[in-house]
Amino acid sequence: MKVHAGQFHALRTQQTHRDSHLGTLRAVANPEPTFLYFAYGSCMCPVDLKRSLGERTHAYAIGPATLKGYRLAFYAYSSLRNCGVLDVVKDPNAAVEGVLYQLPWRLSDRLDEREIGYHHETVEVRSQGKIYPNVRTYTAIDKLPTELAPNDWYFNVVLRGAITCGLPEQYCWRLFDHMHQLQQRQLQPWERRSA
Repeated sequence: MKVHAGQFHALRTQQTHRDSHLGTLRAVANPEPTFLYFAYGSCMCPVDLKRSLGERTHAYAIGPATLKGYRLAFYAYSSLRNCGVLDVVKDPNAAVEGVLYQLPWRLSDRLDEREIGYHHETVEVRSQGKIYPNVRTYTAIDKLPTELAPNDWYFNVVLRGAITCGLPEQYCWRLFDHMHQLQQRQLQPWERRSA
């Protein structure tokens, strides 16, 4: 695995010492039509999101946000990434942390292309003390019966996005631990065969 606890602390320290406004950026005032988007997986990482959308997305970040009544799970498979990828599933006792964006409507089709295998779900999120209704997020269409571990690349992108965008440190640690545990469970059958 490429991310270790020491690297996690280093990433967290870099986040707090660099642009302190990144976690609380407001969407740029723009007369262009927009839509609200809640990202909870690899799209939390502005660099990775730029790769798909073709432009920088930092200016469109409203900030960290919470989606109540859902939990994270690796119930989706990405053939592009060849690993388990994140999904949100309804759970009245849970909450998902992520990033709220206010994206230009012209990026909607590109975001849909990136999220192939997912469909829109309209949710309500809380960010910086405000409630935002009618927010788009994506949920997997064909859910796996059990969670499938992420690969190291996806693991790193998700964690980098969570830290860069200022999600709570305790949540980042839980996310790190969940992904690490899934990877360890996936390795165990191979370890038994080679012994």
